[in-house]
Amino acid sequence: MEYVTGATDRSPGHILCCECGVPISPNPANICVACLRSKVDISQGIPKQVSISFCKQCQRYFQPPGTWIQCALESRELLALCLKKIKAPLSKVRLVDAGFVWTEPHSKRLKVKLTIQKEVMNGAILQQVFVVDYVVQSQMCGDCHRVEAKDFWKAVIQVRQKTLHKKTFYYLEQLILKYGMHQNTLRIKEIHDGLDFYYSSKQHAQKMVDFLQCTVPCRYKASQRLISQDIHSNTYNYKSTFSVEIVPICKDNVVCLSPKLAQSLGNMNQICVCIRVTSAIHLIDPNTLQVADIDGNTFWSHPFNSLCHPKQLEEFIVMECSLVQNLKRGAGAGMVSKKHTLGEVWVQKTSEMDTDKQYFCRTHLGHLLNPGDLVLGFDLANCNLNDEHVNKMNSDRIPDVVLIKKSYDRSKRQRRRNWKLKELARERDNMDTDDERQYQDFLEDLEEDEAIRKNVNIYRDSTIPVESDTDDEGAPRISLAEMLEDLHISQDATGEAGAAMMT
Repeated sequence: MEYVTGATDRSPGHILCCECGVPISPNPANICVACLRSKVDISQGIPKQVSISFCKQCQRYFQPPGTWIQCALESRELLALCLKKIKAPLSKVRLVDAGFVWTEPHSKRLKVKLTIQKEVMNGAILQQVFVVDYVVQSQMCGDCHRVEAKDFWKAVIQVRQKTLHKKTFYYLEQLILKYGMHQNTLRIKEIHDGLDFYYSSKQHAQKMVDFLQCTVPCRYKASQRLISQDIHSNTYNYKSTFSVEIVPICKDNVVCLSPKLAQSLGNMNQICVCIRVTSAIHLIDPNTLQVADIDGNTFWSHPFNSLCHPKQLEEFIVMECSLVQNLKRGAGAGMVSKKHTLGEVWVQKTSEMDTDKQYFCRTHLGHLLNPGDLVLGFDLANCNLNDEHVNKMNSDRIPDVVLIKKSYDRSKRQRRRNWKLKELARERDNMDTDDERQYQDFLEDLEEDEAIRKNVNIYRDSTIPVESDTDDEGAPRISLAEMLEDLHISQDATGEAGAAMMT
């Protein structure tokens, strides 16, 4: 006889549920899942509807006790914020999974699907899935509330320049727009000799002051005034004021340097022309084409002023022009400009065409001038100069005429200008015709100077048709390659109307 061992099928035994009698696998509670859920709700105590605050102005959510954070829809940061709203009830259960349930962006509802576990009845672990509904309520944050009040500020920057021309301010405005330094300002107020920037915190104002020191030659003084204090908590409330003074020199100014400063710059002539003001003052000697850069610290150590007012510019006509070749330079001379050409010209005032009085001078505009051209300059021979450095100079070293720039027809340039600039949103006391003339001068400087143009965002004006870059008069123009397209938020990339954002 042979013994055959058969395969035995071992399966776990089943018991009956003590509530409904359904066969189930043994568990510590001896109750089926359906009966266990009907008797025990592990989500009890967790709120199913929670409110969350949202600021429409700055698009931030409120995180207790006093923080506002910026979160994108269905992001990890927003999910963490929602879970913190029910952190205390969730501490009694084990959180297994959490995720967003899609809702319409404009519905002001956020739904979070939670999966939790908890031990119930003799060690049995029960898992449950449910949805928590978050209602988004509009609430203005403290920062936006102060902005809307328009009279609350903790720091102010008073930018001043003691000149009668605003070319430096127009250039500074474009730099602020390009680098977005105006975003933290509460308001900007324009007055007759400068701008005032108001901020809600001293740190933002200090950042703006550092930006000004890097872009224009200036100096500043800081002061603060005590508004209130709490002796019990040792807290103080101050209002800070930063007084920023920009050097009183603009582009196309004629200046007279001190003898010591002129010698330190490579034995330059004292009479120079300012060709550009960026982070330093760029000067050129019209007699030798020698150039020099003067920073803010050097200027305040050896200050100098402009000899003539921009309104004193007179129009001359070029009678004769010849280029100077192989100019002898003295010992210790500095760098010479490669973009200019030295010329000797005979000019006559257009207001004195009925006379035969002509002026001879040297100029750095030799590459631009031809007989018959119109040029703007200062008549130093018939001008009353009140400057301490000029009074000590020999009369033979002071030129009769200093030519500044070539003159073109302004009306034609305005009609053919197919570009525009953006402006800061600021409060203005009044804007007269002189401000408009100065702004047109700044636009012409952008067309003539490529070095300044690199730091400015220039936008194409679609309302003016595009013409060829050539001009009958040879006036400089900005090419289309240097222009940016003006993008509006109300349009998408195809030019159609864009979708409305959440409100």
